[in-house]
Amino acid sequence: MVERTKFILDEERIPRAFYNINADLPERPAPPLHPGTGQPIGPDDLAPLFPMELIKQVVSPEREIEIPDPVRQAYAMYRPSPLHRAHRLEQALDTPAHIYYKYEGASPPGSHKANTALAQAFYAHEEGVERFATETGAGQWGSALAFACSVFGLELKVYMVRASFDQKPYRRVLMETYGAQVTPSPSTDTQYGLRLLAADPDHTGSLGIAISEAIEDTVTHPGTRYSLGSVFDFVLLHQTVIGQEAIEQMGLAGEEPDVIIGCVGGGSNFAGLAFPFIGRQLRGEAAYRVIAVEPTAAPSLTRGRYDYDFGDTGEMAPLVKMHTLGHAFVPPPIHAGGLRYHGMAPLVSKLVDDGLVEARAVPQTATFEAGVTFARAEGIVPAPESNHAVRVAIDEALAARAEGTPRVILFNLSGHGHFDLSAYEAYLADRLEDYDYAPLEPAPELVAGAA
Repeated sequence: MVERTKFILDEERIPRAFYNINADLPERPAPPLHPGTGQPIGPDDLAPLFPMELIKQVVSPEREIEIPDPVRQAYAMYRPSPLHRAHRLEQALDTPAHIYYKYEGASPPGSHKANTALAQAFYAHEEGVERFATETGAGQWGSALAFACSVFGLELKVYMVRASFDQKPYRRVLMETYGAQVTPSPSTDTQYGLRLLAADPDHTGSLGIAISEAIEDTVTHPGTRYSLGSVFDFVLLHQTVIGQEAIEQMGLAGEEPDVIIGCVGGGSNFAGLAFPFIGRQLRGEAAYRVIAVEPTAAPSLTRGRYDYDFGDTGEMAPLVKMHTLGHAFVPPPIHAGGLRYHGMAPLVSKLVDDGLVEARAVPQTATFEAGVTFARAEGIVPAPESNHAVRVAIDEALAARAEGTPRVILFNLSGHGHFDLSAYEAYLADRLEDYDYAPLEPAPELVAGAA
């Protein structure tokens, strides 16, 4: 008898609404503040940056926000995504644990990022927006938004972190194939980028810097809005299609997860899987251990402060209360470019602060060791970001073996690593470095009196 490996839902089971965790939180996160005045921001403050429908979603008290039919139709190109039982990995680890992973790498751009990219592009198109500006770290977000803009007919300018621009040329080619214009960040296309390059022509960039450039581009180009792939509430909201499907698929498997795991940089793929499960816990329907895994090179949750800080390096984005290493922090050039961010989503930060989510930091080489183990067992080469979740899933499975107790482990395999083979080459040749967090000295002031 063949053991069942994949749990697949029909297209009609694509969720019809996004899940808004704010409806179940006992207390909402602290409000964003205006970067100039330090006062709570309102819809009018955000209107120059985002389509109004997205702004409405941020303040909505509703538990469910309907997904428009054109977005669900676009999702049908790759959703529902499959849930896999990792039988071969279980055998390789000789563990009594049952390991499941939700595979988001089957989307056209190769990651979970398409879930919010399609929604944002649709809402922008409906409001007459002609062009998006955005940033991207590893290139997964830029690829997803370029794909979504091609679906809904928008122009796109992408500021790609220089370290990733150099490491991942084929991500750039994919974005350009979809029709986007891509430039390395810091760039010569913005005043902020020019200032940074004047001080350091070899600057490797960061997500915080690329965000600043994309925002400057937005406010200086009429008909343009800013789009981002993580951190902000509406992005995490759109990703909850992942967890909603996973709940139904775990039901098909006849099991309930004990441990839920996702990698975190800004928080989008982690929230997408975990929030619907955490919502069940908040409503008293279930209980889980939920683990957010970050790199030791940028450990905002495990070593950052929980405080108000700018979302970008140039101090143009709203101030949000989050776990942060300080907006001036520039992470070292690890290959998990999507996790090279100084802060964390306010909603994820609050859940960690409230004790509902555990945080762990893991070094780069250990994540690639896990990724190779997973690839040799399951056949899928994970993205470097996803390797962080794979690492802790393997650690949890080994702990189950050592304790002699079974447990059900669910993690999000947020994307494939086909454009990251140079990173695997470096690991296999023993040329991959580990980086530890080096705090800024002296520690930067964040926002006086805004604790």
